[in-house]
Amino acid sequence: MPDTQQQVAIVGCGIIGRTHANTIAERPDAIVTALVDGDAAAAEALQAKLVELGQPEPKVYPDLTAALSGSDVSLVAICTPSGTHAALAEEALNEKKHVVIEKPLDVDLVRARRLGAAVDRAGHSGVVSSVISQHRFDAGSAAIKQAIDAGRFGKLTSSVASVAWWRSDEYYASAGWRGTWAQDGGGALMNQGVHTVDLMLWFMGRPVSIQAQALRAAHHAIEVEDTVVATLTFENGAVGTLHATTAAFPGGRTRVSVHGTEGGAELEDDRLSRLNADGGKDDLPLDGGEPGGHKAQYDDILKAIADGGRPAITVQDAIDALATVRAVYIASTLQRPVKFIDVLEGKYDDVDVSRGVGLPPN
Repeated sequence: MPDTQQQVAIVGCGIIGRTHANTIAERPDAIVTALVDGDAAAAEALQAKLVELGQPEPKVYPDLTAALSGSDVSLVAICTPSGTHAALAEEALNEKKHVVIEKPLDVDLVRARRLGAAVDRAGHSGVVSSVISQHRFDAGSAAIKQAIDAGRFGKLTSSVASVAWWRSDEYYASAGWRGTWAQDGGGALMNQGVHTVDLMLWFMGRPVSIQAQALRAAHHAIEVEDTVVATLTFENGAVGTLHATTAAFPGGRTRVSVHGTEGGAELEDDRLSRLNADGGKDDLPLDGGEPGGHKAQYDDILKAIADGGRPAITVQDAIDALATVRAVYIASTLQRPVKFIDVLEGKYDDVDVSRGVGLPPN
């Protein structure tokens, strides 16, 4: 048993909340002591699951305020619908609790910037904040990042990212927040594609300019897009294309590729499928690399808490990813390129992006 065991409150006891609970239940350095959900049945079901896994029975609370005042929680995991993330995280930070937030950080850049300020304030007191981007911890992703940082691909020239999935109408109807601007914050790109956006930025750096087209190609009952294509230019001079869809029946693959003058690499469904470096041909033995998952990211977060260090993935990283997604929606709405920095700093905060998602042309 470690000297310090983090007492965790899981806020949101749905599918992703269960993922966090299962991950924490396998650890000696953390324990779930509180479950928060307005739906008592969901919280009680997760409570029973944790007991079944041999864990002490956590207490159930109707809201985060009650959990913070009624328990000795030290770490709060935000697993609620996307549009509620920033406000809940800010509440936890104001009480000097460490925070881990499921992707995306939020759906609103104004709230995200406010959260960023709260993170900075809490950081002065040693409070750790991180956002789930578990695919940065996949072995294949890490190998590509190491090669880029070592200059083994030469000058980076381009990147291509594609998320080609299928989601049924029943999926969108299964929860009232799905497919809405207010709580989902977008469709295929914001919900399904944000991890891939994060990887592209990790590999390529910040974008400079973005242009895009978003539409509802198959799911006309939702508010948001089910298909989007964007082109990006990056600060390093490279270009990229980004594609995300939930209208690719029966569901295809997720791919991210990086190309340079001395080599490149490709991830396919989170595994490394190709890596050429230093002008050579597949000169590294590859097994594809196992995905890292939430366990690897919790390793990082809890180490940062224990050591008083900085987690590998910061809230600012997540703000950049959110601003990139937002820039795609703004560019589609305005039907012209937009500058990333202008979106990041709030120049387009008043743009109603729902106007930029329409039906496909006849």
